[in-house]
Amino acid sequence: MRLSRSLASVTAAVCLVMSLPYDAMPHARVETRRAAAPEPFGASCHSRITGSQVTAYCHNPYPRTDGVRLHIECDRWWDLDSDGAQVRAGPAQTVRLTGRCWKEIRAVWVSHRKLAR
Repeated sequence: MRLSRSLASVTAAVCLVMSLPYDAMPHARVETRRAAAPEPFGASCHSRITGSQVTAYCHNPYPRTDGVRLHIECDRWWDLDSDGAQVRAGPAQTVRLTGRCWKEIRAVWVSHRKLAR
């Protein structure tokens, strides 16, 4: 009978310790490295559609070179969509990208790619 009382008190103590939050229990202090802040990247671009012509201007305010490409989706099924050539936008540089469709334009966007310095 005495054994079961002892076992009950040990079980209660173990349950109490296990229910404590992790921070309340003593543990070895471990130094963690903080991840470096990501390097700012990406030229800011704005585009203008005039009829079937597109002009986009991209300005890169960051120190890393950005490879920008103009993509045009034409509205008509027979009109070919186009992906422009990649243009290097260096630090503090503004580049102009142009393209066109034969008729109406459905969508325009600019893609970005990190390039070697």
